[in-house]
Amino acid sequence: MRVIVELRVHFALSLGVSLVFKTIQTEGIAELSYLLGDDDEGVAAVFDPRPDCDIYIEMAREAQVAITHIFETHIHADLVSGSRELQSRLDSANIYVSHEGGAKYEFEHEKLQDGDCFTFGETLVTARHTPGHTPEHISYILAEADHPETPWGVLTGDSLFVSSAGRPDLLGADQTEELAAQQFKTLRDFYLKLPDHVMIYPNHGAGSPCGADIGERLSSTIGYERKFNKFLQFPDAKSFTDYAKDTAPPVPHYYPVMKKLNAKGPEILGGLPRVQGLPPKAFKEAIQKKAGTLVDTRTMLAFGGGHIPGALNIGGSPVLSIWAGWMLASNEPILLVLENENDLEDVVRLFIRTGYSKFAGYLVGGMKAWDAAGLEQAEVRQMTVHELNKRKGELQIVDVRSPREWKNGHVPGARHIFLPELRKRIGELDRAKPTAVYCASGYRASIAASILKEEGFDNLWNVPGSWEAWKKAKLPVEGADGK
Repeated sequence: MRVIVELRVHFALSLGVSLVFKTIQTEGIAELSYLLGDDDEGVAAVFDPRPDCDIYIEMAREAQVAITHIFETHIHADLVSGSRELQSRLDSANIYVSHEGGAKYEFEHEKLQDGDCFTFGETLVTARHTPGHTPEHISYILAEADHPETPWGVLTGDSLFVSSAGRPDLLGADQTEELAAQQFKTLRDFYLKLPDHVMIYPNHGAGSPCGADIGERLSSTIGYERKFNKFLQFPDAKSFTDYAKDTAPPVPHYYPVMKKLNAKGPEILGGLPRVQGLPPKAFKEAIQKKAGTLVDTRTMLAFGGGHIPGALNIGGSPVLSIWAGWMLASNEPILLVLENENDLEDVVRLFIRTGYSKFAGYLVGGMKAWDAAGLEQAEVRQMTVHELNKRKGELQIVDVRSPREWKNGHVPGARHIFLPELRKRIGELDRAKPTAVYCASGYRASIAASILKEEGFDNLWNVPGSWEAWKKAKLPVEGADGK
């Protein structure tokens, strides 16, 4: 089955015939970027672009506008900024980045400070310093040029989300308290002073680790968030800080790498990297020479049925971007096994979003060709939740979900090891004991199973459906209190 990267484009607002305003949703990393312009004047700006940036050029062409400005809200930690890549594809467009909070950059740019204004036809864009998630963070107030005192929208970046707010702990424990205090002040003294009708357009949707429990909707209003967003209900900075720290999801270890890369200025690729096709014999030689990390992007069932020994299974769905960042060393070369060779460009896009642009090759003909060549294969067996329940007393059951997921309920008798910690904690497990691995759906469990298989766990099962299937089957649940 071909994996298609789904890009949902939303016409978020229509104020007059000349306004162009579109939201671009990037699945997997749950990133939201924006195209804003005026088709009367033929000009537009892009806010927080991703690195596979052709989508913005295509959308601008369809809207009959030229991209003249590229804005960033802050130095991103969760993905490679696409600003330099996008600029390289345009005849003339400047990159605008915040210089508030002492931010420094190593690439050519325009300096952006609190209060700076830009006009796109009838729309006035005003930069406002909103520190807290990061010291330099900028939000953008949107208003009609004739009525600047009455904004209709705000691009909130990673400052305010639907049902959540940007986490203040990504720069380390020594800065968390200060940033949390700034975030509290930003939320109370900036956002809560905006009129209820103002629309908010954040930089992330549900699923991003940049905030806790971000809502499913892509936009909201100040009035709705004022009433229902938990992060806006605290009377003092201390209670806000405690809540922000307690609810924050684990920090992906690639985030600091992305921060440094985006401040320095990502390499301009000039398009998707080319990946050389290698027939089975040459692919095997590349593995033996350690030309790159072997990553099998097929589904868990296909991987389990037969794979190249030592392969890491990171399925080619949109969340690959995040889990490549979690599980692979920074920008190491990759040897790819694909579900279908037509998936190659889609899979490469997912890798480059978190900084993986070097590829040592892909297996021509896939596992069918590898099998026909008579080369060695390994397998991971699959176990249903019903069988897991029957055999749970005799199995070493490993839950690789996040700490918060674990606390909300787990399979009785399971051991919790968060997936990114598995390699360093593998000594806690018994290689000789029959082992079953589960997560929420089976995707992360298959990553874990591929690691355990490589580490010598031969009596091993992955659990398709995992926790979702366990709950739907109404099987016993153990809570954090052991009951």
